[in-house]
Amino acid sequence: MDAALNFVLIRAGLQLPAPHEVTRLKHLSSIKDLKKNLRLEALARRDELSTEYRIEASMRIADAGVATLVVDPGTNVSGFWPIRSEVDLRPLLFHMREKGARLCLPVIIDKQTILFRELVRGAPMVATGFGTAGPPEDAAVLDPSFMLVPLAAFDERGHRIGYGAGYYDRAIARLKEIGVNPRLIGVAFDCQQVEIVPDEPHDVPLEAVLTESGLRSFG
Repeated sequence: MDAALNFVLIRAGLQLPAPHEVTRLKHLSSIKDLKKNLRLEALARRDELSTEYRIEASMRIADAGVATLVVDPGTNVSGFWPIRSEVDLRPLLFHMREKGARLCLPVIIDKQTILFRELVRGAPMVATGFGTAGPPEDAAVLDPSFMLVPLAAFDERGHRIGYGAGYYDRAIARLKEIGVNPRLIGVAFDCQQVEIVPDEPHDVPLEAVLTESGLRSFG
């Protein structure tokens, strides 16, 4: 049957992929499916947390961040405004601003790209895609060197699973291309930890994850 199909494809100017390419594609599909399942399970656990617990845990996360994360004045720090059942990072972000950090939030530009607009005191917040809010179009665009990264799941090695669109992976790659090697600190609740995240050679692990149990450093 493969020979017949190959004949048809050749007549059409095409051909079957080589066996090693088929194996590679199956491997990538398997990793994608595993990550999807881990993402859904971790987010379901997060969604099950009570509002009261999320508020208390977010305050503990902010306290742990204040005690352990040090950035120099003038450092471009990216964070995120909470959506759905995410950690409320705002208390920690505001503390960092008081210490001299320049804050920025991710803004979806298109299906491939996020940029980071500066968050300044008193500026209006507008809808910025994916259910998020952020600074308006006239805000300055910054290149963060310190990133507080949202995530769906993480493991004890510092590998993360995002929300599936790949925005942060591409943003980090773009920053590296222009010579910025950002510190990557994931932010999550303890319940989002999984046994192991399937990873590939190009994946960039986190430096640490900040949860209600404190800052967990890797490597």
